[in-house]
Amino acid sequence: MTRAFLGLGSNLGDRWSYLRDAVATLGPTVRTVSPVYETEPLGGPDQGSFLNVVVEVDTDLEPGALLGLCRRLEGAAARSRQERWGPRTLDVDILWIDGHEVDTTELQVPHPRMWQRRFVMAPLADLAPDVVPHGWEDRAEGRVRRVGTL
Repeated sequence: MTRAFLGLGSNLGDRWSYLRDAVATLGPTVRTVSPVYETEPLGGPDQGSFLNVVVEVDTDLEPGALLGLCRRLEGAAARSRQERWGPRTLDVDILWIDGHEVDTTELQVPHPRMWQRRFVMAPLADLAPDVVPHGWEDRAEGRVRRVGTL
């Protein structure tokens, strides 16, 4: 089994339910879930705030198969991909997979923009301080506030 971190976000509909349902679907692979953060959107059109969490999972899936699982979670939440960085019911990104680096048109691991995004780094730092670089707080964009747990 390999340790991996998934970033989940939602800013449409019942945001809490979309996150809870996705985590529940991951089932016994889930090792731990970060606190929930409410965050301002970065990039894209004017839209509502997101709820974000990072989930640590144990997986035996190869990166491409893990990406397929992420897409199925989004599909179960009726995710629509009409506009890049637009509003969404559920977004699931592979952030990090221990021992893996991937750089294809479909997938990049580690996630190429995670280091600049406070909505990723704050919950990731809660779960895996060994993964986040020292001084990340000075480089990450956006505002976040902890709003609870799933």
